[in-house]
Amino acid sequence: MTFDTPSPSLAPAYQALLEQVPIGEHSVIEAETVAYEHEGLALEGYLARDAQADERKPAVLVLHDWFGVADNVRMRAQMLARRGYVAFAADLFGADVRPATGDDASAEAGKYYRDLPLLRSRVAAGFSWLRQHPAVDPARLAVIGYCFGGTAALEFARTGAPARGVVSFHGGLIAHDPSDAGQIAASLLVLTGGSDPVVPDEAVVAFEEELRGAPHVDWQVTIYSGAPHAFTIPGRDNYRPVADARSWRELVCFLDEVFR
Repeated sequence: MTFDTPSPSLAPAYQALLEQVPIGEHSVIEAETVAYEHEGLALEGYLARDAQADERKPAVLVLHDWFGVADNVRMRAQMLARRGYVAFAADLFGADVRPATGDDASAEAGKYYRDLPLLRSRVAAGFSWLRQHPAVDPARLAVIGYCFGGTAALEFARTGAPARGVVSFHGGLIAHDPSDAGQIAASLLVLTGGSDPVVPDEAVVAFEEELRGAPHVDWQVTIYSGAPHAFTIPGRDNYRPVADARSWRELVCFLDEVFR
């Protein structure tokens, strides 16, 4: 029998996109909320995996946009679970922090943009939790993030984290001076919109120039023409189904490569 048990249920636009990824014939996808903490702060993430898997699986940490652990990352976690990964949507804000408006979300995200060491350590808490899960192969982990989460994923890569790969979907690109790109151990995939005012051309160029200064780093930047910020998030005016589908295919190929 094949079924999945999303908890909580997804809004229709997200559920429709999820259904484009088939469930394996013998898979049973289970999803649950997970309580954990970082430095005494209660956090609440979301885990999705195939409960029928009989061996440790590669895993993906999914980092949310500035609205917190909501339908977008829950959907992506389930999509990844359907592809055979253990997927954990980490909570970067706190269990009781789920911004309801753009202004609230901007204010909350701003706390972390102004304190990048805190942002990196908050990601590390989710990474550590996932790495220790008994269903996970701890040698095969990747980190992906959307918008704010894309920035967080790239910042975490700069810590030298033992991730196989790190992917940013329309995340902000912060070039560092002095550079710490030399610490990066993961392969990087940056997926950004060609019409994203949050990530203008000069930001992309500055980011690329910094990475060129760390020649050991394996990196790739893909730019989607006409795609604005948040182009992968269904139900929003900025959603671009073609760019979303292409970026998802790039992710799938990237994970296949880094988990080999």
